[in-house]
Amino acid sequence: MKVVILAGGAGTRLGEVTKIMPKPMVKIGGKPILWHIMKIYSHYGYNDFVICLGYKGNIIKKYFNSYKVKNPGANAETHKIGKDSWKVALVDTGKDSLTALRIQKIRKYLGNEDFMLTYGDGVSNINIKKLVAFHENKKKLVTVTGVQPMGRFGALEIGKNCKVRSFNEKPREGWINGGFFVLKPGIFNYFKKDENVLWEKEPVTRIVKANQVVVFKHNGFWQPMDTLRDKNHLDELWTSGKASWRIWR
Repeated sequence: MKVVILAGGAGTRLGEVTKIMPKPMVKIGGKPILWHIMKIYSHYGYNDFVICLGYKGNIIKKYFNSYKVKNPGANAETHKIGKDSWKVALVDTGKDSLTALRIQKIRKYLGNEDFMLTYGDGVSNINIKKLVAFHENKKKLVTVTGVQPMGRFGALEIGKNCKVRSFNEKPREGWINGGFFVLKPGIFNYFKKDENVLWEKEPVTRIVKANQVVVFKHNGFWQPMDTLRDKNHLDELWTSGKASWRIWR
């Protein structure tokens, strides 16, 4: 099963750092966050990647090409990074493309098999094997991983006369899309040709209406890298030995 990683966005909320490199190449513990994401999948035996490039995609190409060891075919190359031999297809999907158009542009790399999809800026200790087994059991077009991020602020439950009934320092928020999708090729029937929209909006909404989306609930660690604050937090976890997403050894 191939793993598609959306790595084409500009990542403007990270400020100055993404003016010189794409967000997936921003380093956590000395390694690009893209490397961390690939290590998660590789830990479970998934080593065949399709990376959707866009903004400053040439920097991602240079990173992988410096580790290229052979050319197994027209669509992908093998890159041996450390102990990992990853088959990687680096596909230019357009600087200004939104996620739905990027996914359409890599369809020819997928064949007619189920595949996985995630974003190039988030890490988790999700059990990929359990996710795939859940997807295969439910037999729906889309399995999305649901996560409950920790709130940034304390929550007050207030009763009569302004009395505080409870104080929760950092409550979990409601279930949200955490990425880490597993998809059937039938999803492409719900795209309009070359529509430049968000995958999470128009196409997924159509698939939801067809009753073809299920959620795999992940209660463990999950953290996106949306802001510099997020990047610094992930760095701190890595350097302190508390990086929960480091499931490999």
